[in-house]
Amino acid sequence: MTLQAKFKALSPTQLLATIFYAATGVLLLAFLPLSGYPPHLGFLGVFSLIVAYSLLTKRAWAPWLVFFMLITNTVFSLYTLYAVGFSNILVALSMICYALLTWLFTYYAALKRDR
Repeated sequence: MTLQAKFKALSPTQLLATIFYAATGVLLLAFLPLSGYPPHLGFLGVFSLIVAYSLLTKRAWAPWLVFFMLITNTVFSLYTLYAVGFSNILVALSMICYALLTWLFTYYAALKRDR
C-alpha cells in the first residue's frame, strides 16, 4: 500500500492527529540541540514519531501508545509550566497549547477510532 493510499484511508481527524504527532516529534527533535540535549525531549520526540507511524498504519497498539503519550505530554507540559512559572510567557503559552492539543488529538485518535 502506498503512502498516498494510507493517507486516503484515514479520516480527516485521524489524519490531523497523525500530522500533529509527527510535527511535534520533529519539532522536539529539532529543539534538542538548542536546549542542551535534555534526554526527555529526545524521548518525547522519538516516541511522538512512533505514535504518528502507528496511527498512520492503523496498528492495534496505537491507542495504547496514544494514551501513554497523553500521560507523558501532560506531565511534561505541566512540569514545564510549574518550572517556568509564567515568567516566560511564550514558553507558558506554548505549553498550554501543547497540552490542550494533546488532549484534543488523543480524543480524536483513541476515542473516535474506526473499529
